Amino acid sequence: MDFQPDRLVQIRQKLGINKAEAAKRLNMSAMGYGRYENGQRTPSYQTISFIAQAFNTSPEYLCGIDSDAAAKTIVIDQNEAPELFGMLEALGSDSDLEKRILSYYNKIKSSVKH
Repeated sequence: MDFQPDRLVQIRQKLGINKAEAAKRLNMSAMGYGRYENGQRTPSYQTISFIAQAFNTSPEYLCGIDSDAAAKTIVIDQNEAPELFGMLEALGSDSDLEKRILSYYNKIKSSVKH
């Protein structure tokens, strides 16, 4: 699995942010981030996964394994979204509740006009 710097550039541009903002979102120096984009440095898989999460894509896309840039997972942080985290935690232990909430969600989703 080889990191593809050009895909990192594409994702950053799709987000409409510059290199400095990308580095800030990743809590790293602009110089360090720039080295990833220009291929001077290859991030660890853990760092690739962190970048993918922060930029709403997948590690597989950043490594050239998948051509679909869409995220395959979403991480919910209890500190950032406590209500959503609690709801999902409750769903994990109650399949009836899960079915009811999914049914309600689908009704809401179908009523929203696109």
